[in-house]
Formats: sequence, C-alpha cells, structure tokens
Amino acid sequence: MRFAVASDHAGFELKEFVKQRLFDYGHEVVDFGTDTASRPCDYPDKGRPAAQAVARGNCDFAVLVCGTGIGMSIVANKVPGIYAALCTSGVQAEYSRRHNNANVLVMGGWLTGRLMAEDILDRWLKAEFENGRHGRRVGKVENGM
Repeated sequence: MRFAVASDHAGFELKEFVKQRLFDYGHEVVDFGTDTASRPCDYPDKGRPAAQAVARGNCDFAVLVCGTGIGMSIVANKVPGIYAALCTSGVQAEYSRRHNNANVLVMGGWLTGRLMAEDILDRWLKAEFENGRHGRRVGKVENGM
C-alpha cells in the first residue's frame, strides 16, 4: 500500500518513527514534510496535501502528526472523502477502521510515545472495515443524513 505521511515541526519525530515502521512493513511512503523539528511550520501546509493525495487516490491512506493531533484532524477532515481519526490508543485506532472506515490516522507528537504509537499503527493497519450496519452509518455521514 501507498501511504502519505505529514507532520508539522511538533510531530516531526513521531512522523519519522511512523515512516520507518511503514517501510519495515513493506509499504511505500510519500512524505509531505516537514523535514525538521527545528524550524516551525504550519500544520495545514503539510496535512492538507497529504489528505488530498488520499482523496484523489494517489495514496491509499495517510498518517498525520502534529503536537496534539487536533489541528491535523481538523484540516484533514475538511478534505472531501477523508475520514481522519485522532487516535490515542490501539483500541481507538482499530475501531476507527473497523466501524468508521477511517482512511487517515492522526496522532499527537507531544502526547504519543513510541510504544503507544507502534500499538496504534499496528492495530490500525491490521483492522479492516466491517461494513454492514457500519457502512449504513458511514453512508449517513457521507450523505449528510
């Protein structure tokens, strides 16, 4: 699979960790930046193009990271066709895929340690959308009820 990854300066270290894990799993990674933690940048400038790559079909999924994850969640969910889930646990990550068909995983670089990030990413990658009643619910979100 092809993954878009992006972060602002506050999420850079965690993004680099996630990127390496994705490579380790054999996935292709397209990095939308940033390239350093030492130079401040604005999360919309990095997160929006990554989310758009998923919405356009250029990437299958995305993982976005900023300080808290809130900003990246908001900017990604403004892109039509994106279902971004800010996850702070493996359970949330798993169910964001299984029940909500999330195509963008978001984490907070200030709040998520490497062990937790690994659990979140692993469970998110292994989970699949269950459709059924969940498909009906996602359809209501997509169609504005």
